[in-house]
Amino acid sequence: MLTPPITDSHCHLDFPDFDDERSEVISRALDAGVRRMVTICTRLRLEAQVRAIAEEFEPVFYAAGTHPMSAADEPLTTVDELVALAQHPKFVGIGETGLDYHYTAESAEVQKTSLRIHIEAAQETGLPLIIHARAADDDMAQILTDGFNTKPYTCVMHCFSSSAELARAALDLGFYLSMSGIAAFPKSQDLRDIFAAAPVDRVLVETDSPYLAPPPHRGKRNEPAYTAHTARVGADVFGMDYADFAAQTEANFERLFWKVAQYKAAT
Repeated sequence: MLTPPITDSHCHLDFPDFDDERSEVISRALDAGVRRMVTICTRLRLEAQVRAIAEEFEPVFYAAGTHPMSAADEPLTTVDELVALAQHPKFVGIGETGLDYHYTAESAEVQKTSLRIHIEAAQETGLPLIIHARAADDDMAQILTDGFNTKPYTCVMHCFSSSAELARAALDLGFYLSMSGIAAFPKSQDLRDIFAAAPVDRVLVETDSPYLAPPPHRGKRNEPAYTAHTARVGADVFGMDYADFAAQTEANFERLFWKVAQYKAAT
């Protein structure tokens, strides 16, 4: 029986962890049923090298933005810069952007400014916003909601591990929650409960590799192939057969990341 296809909606294939075996990592992902990967550029000065990976490997797409933890160290991007980058056929999302007050609370104001620029780029392009949120739930909910009320846009809360309140705020706006290896950790029952309360048509799966490897690889370098372990946990959370959950997350991914579906249809 063929392995049901799934997509790693968020990974970092440009990171040095993969420099020695990028081709092999992508091959292992395909063997595990992970038919597509979205690799994320977190510093725009590195966009060209992330783009090159998407251009070299057929199953790889990419997104770009300024990570909130880097917002104070990088030049502020502009809406025009992001819109220009988005013209590439394999550029499929804006970000990751967001707020992180756990490690970088001192740069909260520039993070907020950067986030609002990315929101405007998502509104302008129609591409989904990719959000990193940590220890900033109230400000995050407020800024996302204010932006949406100005002009609707689509969004995924990547590697979601925040509060039930932020989950509800995002879902109320029609946004998506992405399940990472954290949801597969034994002590993450509260997080699994948050996902279980979400509409299954608003859930994606990801690795955030090279970070956050799910069991049985916890503590080791993560890679896109391991999306399958998290997806099996997701199927259990929703009480679904793995094939049905995989098919649902694929439909969700193509609805949100519409440019991937468009690219597939054109090739």
